[in-house]
Amino acid sequence: MKRVSSAPGDYIHFKSQVPLHKIPIGTKQWRYYDFGPKVVPPLVCLPGTAGTADVYYKQIMSLSMKGYRVISVDIPRVWNHQEWIKSFEKFLDTIDVHHIHLYGTSLGGFLAQLFAQHRPRRVKSLILSNTFLETRSFAAAMPWAPIVGWTPSFLLKRYILTGIRDGPHEPFIADSVDFVVSQVETLSRDDLASRLTLTVDNASVEPLLLSDSFITIMDTNDYCSIPQQLKDQLSERYPGARRAYLKTGGDFPFLSRPDEVNLHLQLHLRRGGVEPQPDLVRRIPKDGTGGSPSKENDEKKDRDDEPKDNGGNPESTSEESQLPPAPESSESHGLDDQLLINANICSIGHEDAIILTHSAFLKNQHTIATRILLQSTWEFFIFSLLPFYVESLYITSNNVWKFRQLV
Repeated sequence: MKRVSSAPGDYIHFKSQVPLHKIPIGTKQWRYYDFGPKVVPPLVCLPGTAGTADVYYKQIMSLSMKGYRVISVDIPRVWNHQEWIKSFEKFLDTIDVHHIHLYGTSLGGFLAQLFAQHRPRRVKSLILSNTFLETRSFAAAMPWAPIVGWTPSFLLKRYILTGIRDGPHEPFIADSVDFVVSQVETLSRDDLASRLTLTVDNASVEPLLLSDSFITIMDTNDYCSIPQQLKDQLSERYPGARRAYLKTGGDFPFLSRPDEVNLHLQLHLRRGGVEPQPDLVRRIPKDGTGGSPSKENDEKKDRDDEPKDNGGNPESTSEESQLPPAPESSESHGLDDQLLINANICSIGHEDAIILTHSAFLKNQHTIATRILLQSTWEFFIFSLLPFYVESLYITSNNVWKFRQLV
């Protein structure tokens, strides 16, 4: 059973610096981060089935400090691929973005290719990681796909989490798995059902008008939930694409190997003609209005920017509201360590940190053990009744279908 861990220190710091935007577009609710100089063509990140906009927080922090604009979005509740294409296009129009560079992993990579196929003028380049070209194999492995919309939330979460390889892992890979598991817990039943529907809905990517020279395929060589056969099909489709292989990283290299991933992203963007604007980085206000029309964040700006005990120095608040400068070296996890230190300093300064001492841990051991026992008992009971539940749903759907035909 995969565990849900506490939030990493650098993620807490990220949340304190970069605002989350939520805007309704038609019937869809879009949840996204948008950070970096607005004049720079954006890199738009699309997560996989188990991901949210938050999983790319390491890319947002690192690349934005170097002068790039990064937009990370949640996949909204869409139920077929055509709806995804139209909805995503409306989203880009709403935030006034016309040309994009797409970075997609797993399901996000597949949706990125579909958008590039149907809206070729808007996509300038693609970075594809651990993804695929068609959904037929996923549909075959999920025979209960027709009733996914009726399936309870806990079963959908269980199904998604069983697709993530469980330990033992390297420490950084284990941390990435824990973080993604915590994000899955935040998703609603409709969110999970719509993403699984997109995964099994019959579709395939046709040849793209985009040149292979503007495509980068970035895969991990250790293991991945995407079958190797599907990854090989992707490589064969784009023979002229640039290859970026990571020795390790698991399913979520953007979390477990952020320095390597960020380096490949920068190289790709430079090859695509994107010039960063590091001189504009320090002009980015704390509310992150680097490219978002969100009214909610505009209303919060006045409250967040009020000076707090700056000793009469008007420059003090402005300097503290900026992101810390990015280290120039590419040492492994150097950025993560710096952000973690900054997060700890910030937490101590505001006395908001929750310190779990050894004595408190001992006091909670009994409670944790009790919860684990109850959860295991409940799961055993539920999965014992699962076959009967699925069978009843199947019989009900058949009867409804026959009744409609008779009518």
